[in-house]
Amino acid sequence: MAMREIVKKGDEVLAKKCHAVTKFDHKLHELLDDMAVTVRAADGVGLAAPQVGILRQVVVVINEDDELIELVNPEIVKTSGEQFGLEGCLSVPGRYGFVKRPMIVRVKAQDRNGVPFEVEDEGLTARCFCHEIDHLSGHLFDELVDRTYTAEELEAMEENGVEVEE
Repeated sequence: MAMREIVKKGDEVLAKKCHAVTKFDHKLHELLDDMAVTVRAADGVGLAAPQVGILRQVVVVINEDDELIELVNPEIVKTSGEQFGLEGCLSVPGRYGFVKRPMIVRVKAQDRNGVPFEVEDEGLTARCFCHEIDHLSGHLFDELVDRTYTAEELEAMEENGVEVEE
C-alpha cells in the first residue's frame, strides 16, 4: 500500500468522465488499498479514483463509524430528504461551500471482487456518496455553490454568529 498524490483543481483529469471497471484484479485491489491509505493520510472522508489520476469508477468513503466503504462502479439508486451543509474537497484545498444534497442515499455498486451489493446511509456519509460519485462524471462540488469560502472566512462567519457546520 502506498500513498498517492492527490490531483488538484485545474488538472484536466478531474473534468473527465470515468470508465467502468471490468477487471477485478490485483491492480484494482492495489488502487483501492492505496486510496484508503491516501484518504486517511489526508484526513478526508472520501476519495474518487480521478483524484489520484485514474479514470475508473472507483470510490472509497469513510462512514461516520470510521468504516471504509469501497464502491466500484457505483450508482445512486434512491435518495430521500434534503440537507444543506458545508463541503470541502481534497482536490480543492482550502475552499469550502454550502451544497444541497439528499439526506438519505442508497448506492448500488460492486466490491473489489466484482460482487454486487447495495449500501444506504444518511447525513455526512450520504453527502459523501454524492460528492465522490460526482467526481466520476467529472464534476467538483464548487460547481454547485454560489461561492466558495476560505477557512478564515468561515471562522469570521462563526464569530459573527453565523452557524457553520463542517
